[in-house]
Amino acid sequence: METVYAPNGVVYLKSGLIPCTHGFATRVGGISRVRHTASLNLAFGRGDNEATVLQNLELFGKAAGFDPQSVISLRQVHSSCVRTVTASDRGLGYYIQSDFCCDGYVTDDPRVTLGVKTADCVPVLLCALDSGGRPFVVAAIHAGWRGTLAKIAENGVGAMIRLGVRPEQIFAAIGPAIGQCCFEIDASLKDEFFAKFGEEVCSEFIRPSERSPRKWHADLKRLNANLLHACGVPAGNIDISCACTCCNPELFYSHRRDRERRGTMLSVINLTT
Repeated sequence: METVYAPNGVVYLKSGLIPCTHGFATRVGGISRVRHTASLNLAFGRGDNEATVLQNLELFGKAAGFDPQSVISLRQVHSSCVRTVTASDRGLGYYIQSDFCCDGYVTDDPRVTLGVKTADCVPVLLCALDSGGRPFVVAAIHAGWRGTLAKIAENGVGAMIRLGVRPEQIFAAIGPAIGQCCFEIDASLKDEFFAKFGEEVCSEFIRPSERSPRKWHADLKRLNANLLHACGVPAGNIDISCACTCCNPELFYSHRRDRERRGTMLSVINLTT
């Protein structure tokens, strides 16, 4: 995965596997001046006024090549809900208030940009290519540990299939998120993962803590990659960022590290090239 240093100062990541417009924002390059949101906070309710957040969205849009007013990014509730959207949903969550909640989106409409917000949770961007290598369906998924357990990535693939996609046509970029190094879980949550994914999978992606007895460390990024692969997405079509949001305070916001005193990042994708 490539780190892009845009001329306007925004720093974001993108994947060489995804040929359409997309990007995983970092915290770098915005105008937020509140200490814990500095500087590219992309969510309301974190300490910045709305105008600041929208200016940050405009800066990210200019850097990554998308129209900020085309973004849909509703309130997230760690669900398994994946919503099919069109241009009629442009602006929902940023420029247009909505009471709807959603943790994943899919579209075949190039006029809308899909956006999911994270600060440790796993952002998953999916792009299906036709026989000529042209993108024709995209999806964006927000997968925290609850969403991972609920297999929201699997639901995202299912929503793409309903729009005419075959799993082998899908390319995936799994962005910066809390790494296995920092995502410590207790025995009860470890047992939930083992019950949901099975011992063979969890033995590979969940390991005992070396520091804390009765604690484990889970690799949420690779658990989501395993879900995609189990749906038929080829392993070679999945790009996984090695960046841990919790380990890198200069580059990323992290809820595990900073709790409520932190900003929020945005990951986006649309069908334009």
